[in-house]
Amino acid sequence: VQLQASGGGLVQPGGSLRLSCVASGFSLNRYTIGWFRQSTGEERETVACIASNTGSDGSATYAGSVRGRFTISRDDDGNSAYLQMNNLKPEDADVHYCAAKRYGWCFRIMDYWGQGTQVTVSS
Repeated sequence: VQLQASGGGLVQPGGSLRLSCVASGFSLNRYTIGWFRQSTGEERETVACIASNTGSDGSATYAGSVRGRFTISRDDDGNSAYLQMNNLKPEDADVHYCAAKRYGWCFRIMDYWGQGTQVTVSS
């Protein structure tokens, strides 16, 4: 059972990145999926969360700091999830993680975590 996050990198302010999260060993379709970020010494922050389309409505929520700039999506056929990040700001620079949870909404306790992918925003 594994979540593999990728897509981080260095981008200039105002730029875009698309993070990917691919699951193996289990099916994501009944799981809530979240993207989180964390800086060294800080608590992990929920960036975006999307409900399952199976048994729920596939709705999404966002942290206020990213609403309107980031979009979370899921591809259950591809057993994947994505975070499209537009108009990136220096304060978005963090290690970003994807995670999945079978029951309940995104919270610091999730069932499975991917490894982090570093997002750096700098000119």
